[in-house]
Amino acid sequence: MAPQDDKTTPPPLPEPLRVPVADSHTHLDMQDTTVDDALAKAASVGVTTVVQVGCDLAGSRWAADTAAAYESVHAAVALHPNEAPRIVLGDPDGWSRQGAREPGGDAALDAALAGIDALAARPEVRGVGETGLDYFRTGPDGMAAQQRSFRAHIEIAKRHGKALVIHDREAHEDVLRILREEGAPDRVVFHCYSGDAEMAEVCAAAGYFMSFAGNVTFKNAQPLRDALTVAPPELVLVETDAPFLTPVPYRGRANAPYLIPLTLRAMAEVKGMTEDALASAVAANTARAFAY
Repeated sequence: MAPQDDKTTPPPLPEPLRVPVADSHTHLDMQDTTVDDALAKAASVGVTTVVQVGCDLAGSRWAADTAAAYESVHAAVALHPNEAPRIVLGDPDGWSRQGAREPGGDAALDAALAGIDALAARPEVRGVGETGLDYFRTGPDGMAAQQRSFRAHIEIAKRHGKALVIHDREAHEDVLRILREEGAPDRVVFHCYSGDAEMAEVCAAAGYFMSFAGNVTFKNAQPLRDALTVAPPELVLVETDAPFLTPVPYRGRANAPYLIPLTLRAMAEVKGMTEDALASAVAANTARAFAY
């Protein structure tokens, strides 16, 4: 038997939730398992729905095809913020499973966005994302490509009537500014919410959903817990962002949708709500956000 601190050992199944919920943001294609096994383990603990999120054109096609094949899977499709500068500049620090490439320029970005636009028309696609801005991994040279891509995704989401799923890392002011300038879609989800309590109040006033991940359980994440405290229960979602951001006490191991109960229980404690009350709110909110 592997030792308890072996980071390669999958965390055990948590106690099942009494009220089923959805994992509002996961990457099944990056997890070391099959879709069938991932969904079965999740369902066994009360996570009965997942939103599979694409980060590049190939991953978005996979998300849409997987959602078409599984009733409990919904898709979101997009170019990740770090994918846009990679396409335009050949940026080796951008995000992509396809590795470094030659710069493609604006024409290549336009072609990729057209592919996302076509996928967004599919009925199993419930969101356009994850899009947004990420100034942590992309420097000043890539900001223009990121912002152009973000604006294009906003337009795609509005035209197709889909939720906009936002990745916001160290770019809060610009994300909110561009949403104001472009006009936000009817349904906006801040995936892996990363702002503070003040920003949570801004999001709440605008009716934006805030989705919290396993990092809300981290010791150094008090600003996230403060934000969760002020976020209205009717605008709160829960996610894994699996295989990333595994909640305490399994931080450092691979995350998966079946670990949602750990994060939801920690969130309920922060909000002073019962587990069942928060689960009921989250389930209703996720269905409303993604219109399923």
